[in-house]
Amino acid sequence: MAHQVTVTEHMLWHQIKSPAATGVFTQLLVDLIISAKLIARSVSKAGLLDILGETGEVNVQGEKVQKLDEYADSVMIHRMQRSGTLCLMASEEHGEMIAVDSQFRRGDYILIFDPLDGSSNIDVNVNVGTIFSILRRMSPSDQEATIDDILQEGCRQVGAGYFLYGPSSMMVYSTGQGVHGFTLDPSVGEFLLSHPYMQIPSQGKIYSANDGNYNLWDEKTRAASDYFKSDKNRISAPYSLRYVGSLVADFHRTLLYGGVFMYPAGRKSSGKYEGKLRLMCEASPLAFLAEQAGGRATDGCRRILEIKPQSLHQRVPLFIGSANDVDDIMQFLA
Repeated sequence: MAHQVTVTEHMLWHQIKSPAATGVFTQLLVDLIISAKLIARSVSKAGLLDILGETGEVNVQGEKVQKLDEYADSVMIHRMQRSGTLCLMASEEHGEMIAVDSQFRRGDYILIFDPLDGSSNIDVNVNVGTIFSILRRMSPSDQEATIDDILQEGCRQVGAGYFLYGPSSMMVYSTGQGVHGFTLDPSVGEFLLSHPYMQIPSQGKIYSANDGNYNLWDEKTRAASDYFKSDKNRISAPYSLRYVGSLVADFHRTLLYGGVFMYPAGRKSSGKYEGKLRLMCEASPLAFLAEQAGGRATDGCRRILEIKPQSLHQRVPLFIGSANDVDDIMQFLA
């Protein structure tokens, strides 16, 4: 039987190939993986433990907090505070950045994360996941890190990825050397390499969007949507509609099979069109993966990875997936 590569072995191999690597970044990922294993264990037992449903609180995004949201967030913060590799963190669940307590050793990395994407679907046993983005601080190490260290363009990420909790738990990540997928083997408690050098097909056959918001989109976006649902597109047949409503699950399918996922800006009661997804903890890390896998990601005007964040919880529209499909969307939105 061929030797199965663990995620730690894989990271160490890439570290050997990178002269600038010190091992600190690998330690960061190791602690992140431990956090994910703890979350995966609780997600798999969600129906048996008292962790389903809402807490009764509302987060900074104005969304109802699920019990598993709160648990996943606390696991990430507790574990990563003690990693010794970070100076700052930012979570979807917190309005402000999270400084590493002075009682712990600090590093030069910054972790931005959505602790449990798709958590509103957990009660009906739909895939959920943890999305993460890793940056290096720009300010000197002997000074206190600031919000400016967090507000960096996505192209400055040194790593990004997600953990998917479902029928099997997976880790998909990139450090700029391709996208690699690992599946958790519960019998040994290790993520094992199962999808090396993942590539998004340049052309897909799947269109993924919440068409219930169709009437809230502008005319150009509706035209792009109609294009994929007609026989006037590249494949001369309507694309298949697949929409889970859990971003990490919808993106994972797009990464494997190609096509396009779109969450356009929607018209608000004020009459303005606004994006829904968070730039720094959702759109930017997934855009990093998409481009590393040969795909593309845009907000309809700009490459996602070139957007300079103006605030911690900035929201953007997102069109992401196969290069040809995203190009077609841009023809409508240009």
